[in-house]
Amino acid sequence: MPYTYSPIVDRAPLAWPGGKKVAVYVGLNIEHFLVGKPSTSIWPGTADLLPDPLNHGWRDYGARVGIWRTIDILDRHGVRASALVNSTAVEEYPRIVEAGVRRDWAWLAHGRTNSALHAGFASKDEERAELAEIVGTIEKATGRRPRGWMGPGLTETFATPRLLAELGLTYVLDWTHDDQPAPLTVPGVISVPYSVEINDLQLVTAGRSGPEFAQMIRDAYDQLRAEGDGRVLAIALHPFVIGQAFRARYLDEALAYLAAQPDAWLTTSDDIAAHYLAVA
Repeated sequence: MPYTYSPIVDRAPLAWPGGKKVAVYVGLNIEHFLVGKPSTSIWPGTADLLPDPLNHGWRDYGARVGIWRTIDILDRHGVRASALVNSTAVEEYPRIVEAGVRRDWAWLAHGRTNSALHAGFASKDEERAELAEIVGTIEKATGRRPRGWMGPGLTETFATPRLLAELGLTYVLDWTHDDQPAPLTVPGVISVPYSVEINDLQLVTAGRSGPEFAQMIRDAYDQLRAEGDGRVLAIALHPFVIGQAFRARYLDEALAYLAAQPDAWLTTSDDIAAHYLAVA
């Protein structure tokens, strides 16, 4: 394992800037999908077909429409996204990159494409070259070298953290095992909390409703706030899910609630990682 066991009740107190109790960030997935490769699907019945208009069109809605609706909501509440971006997405969707750069988003490397998992490398050198190309492509497009990583489908190899450290990255989101940042066994690399449950894909995979998703976010914040300092609330979003017209209002409601909380630090995963590395 890339980390050791550390019960949260045995740790030294962790304080966020300004005395805030809960660090909140939005992990905004900006993904590119290949035609003809099964990927995240709303109906698996056609996922193996070529072409697959039903599922590919559903995913493509995010980059064409849903992202802009989501950006409007983030802007309304003063939230900077932590953009989890495929390297092919920065090439395919320069208009999205332009919008994110203008808003000073944090940019995390999210693999090459979400149509392929970050796995199956023949050697460490092959993975090293793949990671260098991904990180370099994102840096060139955004003007900012990624500091963080989340693999497509939260995938990595046992070599990934060390190879990322060679490239200057300092944190990963793949291990959803904690409510606080935590060190990995690779020096200088930490895990920042992410969530597969406070995640809008639950609206599709688990049949959650928009009001349920908004309530999950409120409930998570309230519980983390009650438990003490140094907690992280990660909200994972996909524009082809939360950006649908009938769902967007529930993100708006949830962010309005969080923005009104005096103990919430609305921030980015980059800033969470940097603060933790500075004080831990």
